[in-house]
Amino acid sequence: MVLRPETRARARALQLLYAWEVQHRPPLAEVALELASGKDARRWQSGMALAERVAADVGRLDAEIARSAEHWRLERIGAVERNILRLGTLELLGQQTPPAVAIDEAVRLARWFAGPKAPAFVNGVLDALGRRLGRL
Repeated sequence: MVLRPETRARARALQLLYAWEVQHRPPLAEVALELASGKDARRWQSGMALAERVAADVGRLDAEIARSAEHWRLERIGAVERNILRLGTLELLGQQTPPAVAIDEAVRLARWFAGPKAPAFVNGVLDALGRRLGRL
């Protein structure tokens, strides 16, 4: 299966953000160096750029997610799902990615990297956020 460069960047950003969070948020450059060791580091650049945008605005992204995740406290959401939601929220707040694409890509990441209930959960939270923002 051939993945679009944007999809590949999102998957790498998710991997970086997950490692960043479980390692208690060291500098992202250190995390990227660790993940890319032995591989072509250039392949991680687009994912790194996306992960840096999330990390720079994580407080605002988390606040938006918390408002849209009914009956869920942010700290109760798994680290993988939380970081997928951060990526999707970043894209919904921006104007570069169409809302349906941002949500579809987040759901795809949930299918690949999270548990069986995660795609529906991610879809529900991002759909609520998109509607609250007036993007859907």
